[in-house]
Amino acid sequence: MREKLWEPDAEKVKQANLTSFIKYVNVNYGKDFSDFGQLYNWSVSEIPGFWESVWKYCGVTASKPYDSVVTNLEEMLEARWFSGARLNFAENLLRFRDDRTALVFRSEHGDTKRMTYSQLYEEVAGLARALRDLGVKTGDRVAGFMPNMIEAVVAMLATASIGAVWSSCSPDFGIKGVLDRFGQIKPRVLFTADGYYYNGKAHDSLERVSGILGEIDPVDKVVVVPYTRERADISGIPNGVHYRDFFTAAPGEDISFEQLPFSHPVYIMYSSGTTGVPKCIVHGAGGTLLQHLKEHVLHTDLTREDTIFYFTTCGWMMWNWLVSALAVGATVVLFDGSPFYPGPDILFKIAQEESISVFGTSAKYLAAVEKEGLRPASSMNLGALRAILSTGSPLSVDSFKYVYRDIKKDLCLSSISGGTDIISCFALGNPIGPVYTGELQCRGLGMKVQAFDEKGSPVVNRKGELVCTAAFPSMPVGFWNDPDMKKYKGSYFDVYENVWRHGDFIEITDTGGVIIYGRSDATLNPGGVRIGTAEIYRQVESLPEILDSLVVGQDWDNDVRVILFVKMAPGNDLTADLSARIKKLIRENTTPRHVPAKILAVEDIPYTINGKKVELAVRNVIHNIPVLNRDALANPGTLEYYRDIPDLQE
Repeated sequence: MREKLWEPDAEKVKQANLTSFIKYVNVNYGKDFSDFGQLYNWSVSEIPGFWESVWKYCGVTASKPYDSVVTNLEEMLEARWFSGARLNFAENLLRFRDDRTALVFRSEHGDTKRMTYSQLYEEVAGLARALRDLGVKTGDRVAGFMPNMIEAVVAMLATASIGAVWSSCSPDFGIKGVLDRFGQIKPRVLFTADGYYYNGKAHDSLERVSGILGEIDPVDKVVVVPYTRERADISGIPNGVHYRDFFTAAPGEDISFEQLPFSHPVYIMYSSGTTGVPKCIVHGAGGTLLQHLKEHVLHTDLTREDTIFYFTTCGWMMWNWLVSALAVGATVVLFDGSPFYPGPDILFKIAQEESISVFGTSAKYLAAVEKEGLRPASSMNLGALRAILSTGSPLSVDSFKYVYRDIKKDLCLSSISGGTDIISCFALGNPIGPVYTGELQCRGLGMKVQAFDEKGSPVVNRKGELVCTAAFPSMPVGFWNDPDMKKYKGSYFDVYENVWRHGDFIEITDTGGVIIYGRSDATLNPGGVRIGTAEIYRQVESLPEILDSLVVGQDWDNDVRVILFVKMAPGNDLTADLSARIKKLIRENTTPRHVPAKILAVEDIPYTINGKKVELAVRNVIHNIPVLNRDALANPGTLEYYRDIPDLQE
């Protein structure tokens, strides 16, 4: 039985951006809406009118207006948005040029750095000039191997101002993980810090950068940002240059923002790599901007008065989402380090000190701080805090209650859900609606999200496959090196005709809320970070002692833990020493999040008739869920090896 935990009072509803937007729609589109449900229904039935209203209400900056909002709307892959418009992504994020604080950087090491909007503009102007002088032009790729620091934001904005394409991953990636990503897109310039901090230790990045450069196409320039050292020795970095030697800030200089089509690429993101090297997902500037404006302004109720924080790395789409808050003029807080160092209260201390009003994190974090006995409501002043956002994995009922009991009673807890694939959300918060235990408040405006049953029919109050049945602006403009769109179609349109299948099991309630039950495919999701099994296979199966392997995610303790099953080569046993070596190999070549919680030996690995490992079937077996596709297996009897394994109960 769901329980109502919070509802905004009349004054909060009156002051909300969403209420203002409803009035705007009523006046300009001849409507008489009075609540979110009516607005949502209009947004997915009169799609062109809705997205036009977002463009106008949020004040998108464009040098040339659009000729049409959308063409070919009926065909998801053929829809073209805001044809004729010319704009620049960075120009929209740098529309403010005053002395309000734009960025605050906080490090677990104790560093604090602040930058105003005018300083940010000057810094971007200088770096953009340096990139242009280097020959970087529209369409080139620029990559970041960076902690979540101010210089990463500056580099992205300078890149986007030219019309070049930004791509980043966090510095805890191993060499192979970086090569699997950047090796495909061939960046002209690489930005890196000399290192990063985590859990009280400084970690060097330059040795890994050297290894990356030895395996990748030549990079014109490697720009090294000082962080763990005042001035690192970069003599071993080909084409290396220190950040401050590469450019100087440009007081008073105007940025020459390239004016580009709505769909011009701004970001390259990466799939989890389940079936091979990660797919390079290309996102357009206009679609990303418009979605983020909608989500910040309407679903998060963000204004210039707010200070927003999200615990993320530069390798997660929430970094891209967070940075877009600059377009609203809010203050954005960045953090690098462990959320539990020097203690589990570090992020809430920052929230108190920086007067954070919107605090974003993961479901795993909220569950962990509850176990640590953290009670911010009784030990801290969180008077400014008015919203907590949670994503990455489903937020448990217990965590919903914990937030209101032990963090703050009067705030909007918005569990949100989307993905790298759309660089935004399918389900979000509703600042003028109630919060119920275990339930995301609403589907995103303009997102025609439904739950499909086994027959492909929409259902309510029943579990189903998350689908989106109408086009939306932040669909990827394509995949890198996928000219016939084969990878793109195979990723989202392989099950239903002209319907986006996302890979989540959900339930849409009769009040319009959404309950997320987890992944419906083989993608792992520990701590809310999507992980592809292929990235683990590539490491494990390089060992001569291992004949074959299979990785699944096991639901555990309100999260997902990675389980690795191995089939040993003849004459070998899974010893403690071998398990340790496997974990070390995975950690060094991917990320710490890829390291399995348990490694178990099995007699055989199940495969389909056409030779694919059946991870989902094994996942179902260990969760006592019936396997419905046994006929597709070449060796269905092997599934019994995975049933009732004692080690998986502890």
